[in-house]
Amino acid sequence: TLITMADLDVLVGSGGVLSHAPRRSQAMMMLIDAFGPQGITRLCVDSIFMMPHLGVLAQIHEAAAIEVFEHDCLIYLGTCVSPMGKVKAGGRCFEYALTVDGQTRNGAVAAGEIVLEPLTVGQVATVRLEPARGVDLGDGRGRAIEAEVIGGVVGVVFDGRGRPLEIPQDNRSETLTRWAQALDAYPA
Repeated sequence: TLITMADLDVLVGSGGVLSHAPRRSQAMMMLIDAFGPQGITRLCVDSIFMMPHLGVLAQIHEAAAIEVFEHDCLIYLGTCVSPMGKVKAGGRCFEYALTVDGQTRNGAVAAGEIVLEPLTVGQVATVRLEPARGVDLGDGRGRAIEAEVIGGVVGVVFDGRGRPLEIPQDNRSETLTRWAQALDAYPA
């Protein structure tokens, strides 16, 4: 590919399907599944598919285009934390400690699992990640990371599915349903 996903800090999705998804969590899931971000990546979506139009406006009135882009265009979905490369099915992928306003929430992500932690728009948290042996979250296999993550309308997605995304042949439907439920992509 032309872009190394591990090098991206922010991934912005634009287009009618993403902009008009019934739930923002669906847009986030589409971005994660389609692009396969690796490491720690902030995800945003174009609110009403206006980015192409802002490009035209920028040629006429750059300051106005920047103002609209920064204040009305982007919807911050949240942050995705995911490993680089394949993960061993059934095992532990990584553990996390998410510290928000002095309160720490601990969790573990199994290989093939998605965990969603709430973190609202603009809210900043510190996350400490302890990958399983052989798992790389951006600083080398098995090496712990401490980083800042920023919330959004969906939150922080801890994605233990590995890259490239592989959907198991056995229990395919159940697996896809479990992933969608983890992100609250569809009403119960």
